[in-house]
Amino acid sequence: MPAPIPANEAKRLEALRRYQILDTPTEQIFDDFAFIASVICQTPIATMTLVDADRQWFKARVGLDTIESSREHAFCAHTILGDEVMIVEDATTDKRFADNPLVTAEPHIRFYAGAPLIDREGLALGSICVIDRKPRPLTREQSRALEAIARQIISQLEFRKTCAALAEALTELKTLHGLLPICSHCKGVRNDAGYWESVEGYLQTHTEAVLSHGICPKCLEEYHPHIYEKMRVKGMV
Repeated sequence: MPAPIPANEAKRLEALRRYQILDTPTEQIFDDFAFIASVICQTPIATMTLVDADRQWFKARVGLDTIESSREHAFCAHTILGDEVMIVEDATTDKRFADNPLVTAEPHIRFYAGAPLIDREGLALGSICVIDRKPRPLTREQSRALEAIARQIISQLEFRKTCAALAEALTELKTLHGLLPICSHCKGVRNDAGYWESVEGYLQTHTEAVLSHGICPKCLEEYHPHIYEKMRVKGMV
């Protein structure tokens, strides 16, 4: 039985794509998460799964050769519908999965447990799940461990997204270190479109700096000597 589509599906898929992780190569840190999950839960199979529009894709996997499968048959598509660990002790007795090809054929799933990967906006991107070919329960401690691994995976994804955003911001900032055409008289700047604008306008367009105005001691002395003298006497310049 295919899982219902979440009400926030469009927003969920948009969030998933912002992490820029789909179809990326395997990485040790995520492989480690899957391995730890399989060891703690004592299962031969574990995956870090991301649920895309029409497939489930495995960023990390233990005990599986395939890297993706149809969302129509995905257990994890059911997991993302909630915010707690989903446990199926015997898939052959669960009406949602009894006729599922992943149950009736390879990998012959009987036991499944998955913790949803929920981002900071409350959107479920996928799951960290463990699978066995024989029916079995999941202890409370193992369930809590899956939840903890899920939180660490999200933390890693958020960290990567933040680093990517900072790298992009740094790249944009570096453009200000290039050659800027500045008028030798009014000190205006020629922008990318070829028009002249004030330095303040240029900086506000190309950075997030909030500008304030003041007057330097040199200009104060030249244009307002009486004020400069009073401030000099008071030791303010």
